[in-house]
Amino acid sequence: MAYFSKFLALPAMQKPPVPLRTLDRLDRRILEELQADARVSNQELAKRVGLSAAPCWRRLRRLEQGGYIEGYATLLRAPAIGLPILAYAVVSLENHHPASVREFDQLVMQRPEVLECHSMSGANDYLLRIVAASMEAYEHFLSTQLLQLQAVRSVNTSFVLRTKKFTTRLPLE
Repeated sequence: MAYFSKFLALPAMQKPPVPLRTLDRLDRRILEELQADARVSNQELAKRVGLSAAPCWRRLRRLEQGGYIEGYATLLRAPAIGLPILAYAVVSLENHHPASVREFDQLVMQRPEVLECHSMSGANDYLLRIVAASMEAYEHFLSTQLLQLQAVRSVNTSFVLRTKKFTTRLPLE
């Protein structure tokens, strides 16, 4: 099994450490290769970036420990596993009292259909990315979970009709 198949997860809502050094050309190549194929073996990674195995492994460890790499994951196709509905919900809270925010945060963290939650600037407070098995399942989540929170003033949802681009790769230039 390849070294990179392990998963390094940060605890939920924890900010990654601030990188302590700048990335050189080889660091960027390593990160580019890992974004393309996180399952690549250290031996193959070293070959692709032009290093021997030991220095490549040391650089990779420094990148992990320095907070440049948040984790390794397998990306699933949601429709293939019975989750064809992808929704973006914009949420506004009634107030921003710590108890209200804590209640909202707790629901977001507990519900597996909420894939992402971003605190936003502007007229609304949060943007959620949510998957569901059907429109009925989304409506059930909305009416029995999200809208049941006293802190939630409003939720406006947009549904994805077709995805034109999806990538997890960050530009490294």
